[in-house]
Amino acid sequence: MKDELVKALALDGHVRIYIARTTEMVQEARDRFDMGPIATDALGRVLSVASTMGGMLKSDKEMLTISINGHGPIGSITVDAYSNGNVRGFVSDPHVNTKTVAEAVGTDGTLTVIKDLNMVENFTGTVELQSGEIGNDFTYYFTLSEQTPSAVSVGVSCDQNGKVEGAGALVLQMMPDATDTDIRIVEHVVEGLKPMSTIIKEYTDTDMSQLAYDLFDDANVLETTDIHFSCPCSKERTKEILMTLSKEEIRKMIDDDAGCEVTCNFCNEHYNFSKEELEEILEEMNA
Repeated sequence: MKDELVKALALDGHVRIYIARTTEMVQEARDRFDMGPIATDALGRVLSVASTMGGMLKSDKEMLTISINGHGPIGSITVDAYSNGNVRGFVSDPHVNTKTVAEAVGTDGTLTVIKDLNMVENFTGTVELQSGEIGNDFTYYFTLSEQTPSAVSVGVSCDQNGKVEGAGALVLQMMPDATDTDIRIVEHVVEGLKPMSTIIKEYTDTDMSQLAYDLFDDANVLETTDIHFSCPCSKERTKEILMTLSKEEIRKMIDDDAGCEVTCNFCNEHYNFSKEELEEILEEMNA
């Protein structure tokens, strides 16, 4: 089944449910950066949670950036999520070699979310990393920074050849009018959850909305949307970036290298500019 994000309510509207299946998204990220298993797991977890957070945005013009740096060997993890379901991201070291995600990420650092809500100033929330396992760290972020008690389950499973078998995230958020009974029910649901990667594999041939119904008898699915690994970069946008360089830098590329190659950090797409194309850029800069 294709990747999707399900938004639902349960317990008389007292709990919000976000379910993301991101198997194809994480596989594309893995392929684009030729990532090892630990980097695939770490980035995949952040991509998955980011997919749910993109679904929390209210306007088509809104987006958010997640930055995690626990000063572990993987370096930083950066992910952008858009309200239209597009998500992109990368890690500093795609070939990090540790036994666990927590070891790769580290805990001596922060998780930061910057939301561009199309206002004068962006919203920025930062919390200290709690475990480096990603799920617990986002649970802490939602509760502390956004003042929304939440439970986050996220997971990625790969086979011995590196193929992503299942990836996804579940976020449960208590509404302000939730009762003690509602909270106890959600706690019971969370305690009975299987690992998220296992759940995703079990629902491979099923719409993820079924998970909402299986978790809560009164679940009300509000919306199901497609989500993708997608980057808005293009050769034209890359050209615009080159035009912000000095004329001397462009001339040096022409004289020394007879062209240039620009790589997008977020999707690893390569854009080549020939000597002639750089000459045209110089002409435009001189116009």
